[in-house]
Amino acid sequence: MLSGAGSTQIDLASARNVPGCFSGRTQPNHIPSQTTCRHCARSGAQHRTWHPSISVVRDTGHLAVMAAADISSLTSPPQPSSSAPATLICTSITATSVETALREIQEVYELGADAIELRLDFLEDLALKDPGPPLKALLGKCKELDRPAIVTLRPEWEGGQYRGSDVVRLAILKYAAVLGAAYVDVEYLAAEFFFASKGQLPLSTRVILSHHDYKGTPDSSTLEKLMEDMFASGADVAKIATTAEHIQDAARVLALPRKASRPVIALAMGERGVASRILAPKFGSHLTFGALSSEKASAPGQPLLSELKHLYGLPQQSAATKVFGVIGNPVSHSRSPALHNAAMRAAGMDAVYLPLLVDDLQPFLHAFPDFSGFSVTIPHKVAALEAAQEVDAVAARIGAANTLVRQQDGSLKAYNTDWSAAIEAVEEGVGDAAAGAASPLAGMQVVVLGAGGAGRALAFGALQRGAHITIANRTAEKAEELAAALGSGARATTLEAVSSGEVTGDILMNSTSIGMHAMEGQSPVERKALQGYRLVFDAIYTPLRTRLIQDAEAEGCKTVSGLEMFVGQAAQQFELFTGQQAPKDLMRKATLDSMSAH
Repeated sequence: MLSGAGSTQIDLASARNVPGCFSGRTQPNHIPSQTTCRHCARSGAQHRTWHPSISVVRDTGHLAVMAAADISSLTSPPQPSSSAPATLICTSITATSVETALREIQEVYELGADAIELRLDFLEDLALKDPGPPLKALLGKCKELDRPAIVTLRPEWEGGQYRGSDVVRLAILKYAAVLGAAYVDVEYLAAEFFFASKGQLPLSTRVILSHHDYKGTPDSSTLEKLMEDMFASGADVAKIATTAEHIQDAARVLALPRKASRPVIALAMGERGVASRILAPKFGSHLTFGALSSEKASAPGQPLLSELKHLYGLPQQSAATKVFGVIGNPVSHSRSPALHNAAMRAAGMDAVYLPLLVDDLQPFLHAFPDFSGFSVTIPHKVAALEAAQEVDAVAARIGAANTLVRQQDGSLKAYNTDWSAAIEAVEEGVGDAAAGAASPLAGMQVVVLGAGGAGRALAFGALQRGAHITIANRTAEKAEELAAALGSGARATTLEAVSSGEVTGDILMNSTSIGMHAMEGQSPVERKALQGYRLVFDAIYTPLRTRLIQDAEAEGCKTVSGLEMFVGQAAQQFELFTGQQAPKDLMRKATLDSMSAH
């Protein structure tokens, strides 16, 4: 028996004997006709007017729940104040013990969380016979810190950890409301039974009806109908979480809050849905989730709380906030958000820059037509050139673009800032030019590894400086194609020929992804093949010291990492994006700080 404030009692003994009743159910296609709003007594099917808090009450159901004689006398839970951000940053507490949960609540408060979700289904010591003590301790801590608490007891059939009776589970949620939870999260499939069970909810508690789709993202009309059905079923807040199979799925989810007259939490799970979490304030989502650490994330694709606050500057966004990002696949390794957000913040811009995991460029650009500009990385640099309505002359000559800028008329213009940034870094590494030469690269034999967008830029830049070019690629056909496009006696060969030492030169430039991300620790060429090179340049900057760089140093070569190229090309992008001079030193520092933090 649970005893709450006033005379509220919840008899869980009888409830435990009622089996769970939602496992395996499909989404209901009807709205309960007899549920009534506790504010205006209209039925759920008829209700269309939003109140500060809406839930429903019926006097039938399996639970023996006695409402408090005067539930309005209960102490109100912390609610977002009038000065609180329109979009709350919430952190889920997924600790397995109350002691750890209390410690983590304090930690996320100090990190700046606006709201705290208590995931009771993760608690191993939540005694179902008497959950009162842990609930009181956790809710009391949130009240002490003046942070609204969302109480969630997610069942296994909705992706959570709870395996017991749904009747007991829903009774605990109602009891949490009586104890002062600002929100309770109830699965949409369980809404009818939750509202039908005995006991009136405190007016201060808001009901989140939630729906999680772990297979994909429905079309826009299906999502909108689901949202409206949730409101008609009694939701104060509708939460819709889908799985992003492609990044454009996030666009459909982000559109939901602006189509609703009541609060909506809309997000797409997974790395392809990250934009829906970072851009929640811009699109009006009621809250977004930030994890205490990557190990403690409660859903796939959840950014860190510290990242949302300090890297992306949430919640300081509005509908007018300009959005920039880096397009690539993979893209999670990129430090572009760190240096661009630092530069934009220093310039006082209302803008945010985020990672964009893109599989197919054209559908992505169609889904997000109002984004202001993009950095472009592997494997989209050639496709970016084709997607642009206008192309800078140098990018056209190279045949690849690493920058897309939205023009005033909505069209995209493509640029390439890779080549000049890379060549300047290599020239500085080589040293002074020979007498009478305009560049230290003039007359040198330069071997470029890779025939993709970055390889094209490196080869073009070296050619412009008077070097003799050899293109090496896994497939000889692509190397031959690029060599023919370059002209001026450029030669083609294979990576194997360079790796074996059969083909050599004065300067080696790597533009492949070998050594980065999943291939970290690998090198595109054998160490012995580096003997005789004057300088080795690796365009990869994470890690800073790749296997290729380490091997080259061991063979006595000068080396240049991709850091200076990365910062240089990003500085030029910033100037194209903003029309302002780039704070290059700040951008370099932001990059190094980001690398040291990971």
